[in-house]
Amino acid sequence: MNYLYTIAFILVNLISGSLCGLQVVQDDELVDLIRNEKYLIVLFTLKHCEECDNFENELIDLREVLVEYIDAWVVKVENSQMTRLYSPTKEPILVFFRHGIPLLYDGEVNEEMILHTFKANEEPISRELTDDTFEHLTQVATGATTGDWFVMFYTNDCVDCQRMQARWEAVGAKIKSRTNIARVNRATTGAATARRFDVYHVPTFILFHQGKMYRYLIQKYDIPSLVSFAQDWYRNMKAEKVPPQKSPFDDLIAVIIVYLKDYPWLWQAGIAVFCLIVLDILRRIIFSNR
Repeated sequence: MNYLYTIAFILVNLISGSLCGLQVVQDDELVDLIRNEKYLIVLFTLKHCEECDNFENELIDLREVLVEYIDAWVVKVENSQMTRLYSPTKEPILVFFRHGIPLLYDGEVNEEMILHTFKANEEPISRELTDDTFEHLTQVATGATTGDWFVMFYTNDCVDCQRMQARWEAVGAKIKSRTNIARVNRATTGAATARRFDVYHVPTFILFHQGKMYRYLIQKYDIPSLVSFAQDWYRNMKAEKVPPQKSPFDDLIAVIIVYLKDYPWLWQAGIAVFCLIVLDILRRIIFSNR
C-alpha cells in the first residue's frame, strides 16, 4: 500500500504541475515522512506570509524536476512546532531530508540554486566519528593526507546540538570541497576523544588543520560564521598542537575531571564527608586526652 501511495503522490505531482500548491501536511504526518522517505523536501511556512508564498511558487515551478531528478517528495507544513528544530530564524525555511538527516537550505530563492544544492548533496555530508575511528580516519595528530577536519562535539540530550544538525549539514555543503566535516558524541561513542581534546561543554567546534587545532570560541552558531571560520577566520585563533591519544592512566584522570565538572555535587559531597571525618578524628583526640 505504501508503494502504491508513493506512486499516486508522484503522479499527482506530475499531472498538477504548477497549477496546484504544495501538499500540506501536519506535524505528525511530517514525522512519519521523515522516518520513512529516502528524500523529502519540506517548506516550513506561515499563513498570510508573502515571502513564504514567493518561496512556495519557486518550489511549485521546480517540483517536477525535483521529483524526476532526486525522486523527492515536496511538501509544506504551516505554523509547525518543529520549525525551531532546524533553524532559529522565522519562516520560510526550506529543509532537505536525506535518509532522515536534515540539510537547511541557505541560499537565494532561486530554482537553479535550490536544485544545484539538493542535487549535489543527496547523501548526508557529516561523518559520525567514534573513539575507534577518529584518529584512523582523520589522522589529525600527523596532519597527514586526509585533509582538514571541522568537528562538532555534541550529546543526545543537548537541545542546541539537536537544532544544529540541519545547519551543520549546510556548513558541510559549503566547505566539503576543501574540508571534511564530522560529529563526535561526547557522552557515548566519542567520550575518550572529547577528553583527549579537553571538550567539556557542547556544542563545541574544533578545526583540525595541518597538525594544529583551532577552537571555535565565538558564540554565534549561524552558517556564515561557521563557514567563514573553517575557510580562513581560524587564523585569528590560537593554534594548539594536537595532543596524542591519552594513556589509560591519563584518561582515567580525565574521566574523573569530566565527572567533577558534570556533577559538581560529587566533589562538594566529598569535601563535606572529608570534613566530617576530620572533625570526628579531632573529637576523638580531644576526648581521649581528657
